[in-house]
Amino acid sequence: MVLTRISLYEIVKSLKKAEEGSIGRQTRWISSLKVVWKKDTRLDEAIEKDKRYKQCARVVKEVLNEPGQVIPLRYLEKRRERLRLTFKAKSFVDMNPCLFEIYYDRIKPKSEPVQFIRPTPRLRAFLVDEERIYAENEPLLVSKLCRLLMMAKDHVICADKLVHVKRDFGFPNDFLVKLVPKYPNYFRLIGSPEQGKSFLELVSWNPDLAKSTIQLRAQDETLKTGVRVRPNFNVKLPSGFFLRKEMREWTRDWLEQDYISPYEDVSHLDQASKEMEKRTVGVVHELLSLSLLKRVPVPTLGKFCDEFRFSNAFSTVFTRHSGIFYLSLKGGIKTAVLREAYKDDELVDRDPLLAIKDKFLRLLEDGWQERKDRLKQHREQVQKDRDLLLAAESNEPIERLCD
Repeated sequence: MVLTRISLYEIVKSLKKAEEGSIGRQTRWISSLKVVWKKDTRLDEAIEKDKRYKQCARVVKEVLNEPGQVIPLRYLEKRRERLRLTFKAKSFVDMNPCLFEIYYDRIKPKSEPVQFIRPTPRLRAFLVDEERIYAENEPLLVSKLCRLLMMAKDHVICADKLVHVKRDFGFPNDFLVKLVPKYPNYFRLIGSPEQGKSFLELVSWNPDLAKSTIQLRAQDETLKTGVRVRPNFNVKLPSGFFLRKEMREWTRDWLEQDYISPYEDVSHLDQASKEMEKRTVGVVHELLSLSLLKRVPVPTLGKFCDEFRFSNAFSTVFTRHSGIFYLSLKGGIKTAVLREAYKDDELVDRDPLLAIKDKFLRLLEDGWQERKDRLKQHREQVQKDRDLLLAAESNEPIERLCD
């Protein structure tokens, strides 16, 4: 009798083990294989280089949003923490002479004059150039906005979320007010913007835009070689990065799966299926490809989990697919970077709208050089005055106290 019990126990145990193994084989596509995160110094440097540029852009935006595009310097000083300025506002203005100029005015008619700042003529000239570049690239802006909506569930995205990511994708500040109404054949703004419940909806589907970057690349290669090329991801592991054997096998099998376009309807797919992971990677790849710098903070992408049907654990794809993406931790913010868009720390896949950033950087660098030259001249003048003073003192006659 004891033997029978043991036999039944072993049978039940073996059945449970087999069942667990079967479940494990089904879910290992999603959760069982993990990759150790490895720092990529070059890509971190690319993010670090933009730190000063972004800081200047934040302050410029702050001033331009003020009535009359002017602000008392002391008011800007009070906003230092929100603007993430690590030094005084006056020092910032002095360090960037091409951005703002200081003048005196009254806050109230009978108050004492205080220091105000306003855009310099050179900054205003840049703003005119910015408008021109936006106008020249309007078809690109429209296609980007269409593609975002075409990937979204029900082809609708909350307007507030789009405003939040406008800088990431290169949209102008007023795109909902000026760009969207110009294309009623593509876009419809629904809801109440005043109450923060407005949504942007796609009106018509453009099949010419429903091709991802990966599909277009495969199409180009097919035309060049005359051999049909399957759409798939470029996997480029960083130097010194190695995958364990089981992970290499998993990656190989995963790449063999059919590519799922981010513009396909996937409402029928199970969230935990391997096909859905393939589609998630495809959507993230397309979002990063559409972005201005081919990188987007992970929390920003996370705001669109519902619209793009991401799971709550979608961010794990950045480490599991480390040959496609890089997860940077620079600045205490997780940033998803598209590896194929960079060579070392240089962006090679450049968006035409980056011409705006290039012009702004030149404006900043001109100001930095002018300040550097001014400080150098000041030091040279101080040294010259010191030398003249020492020479004058050495030529003075010595007074004799007694004969």
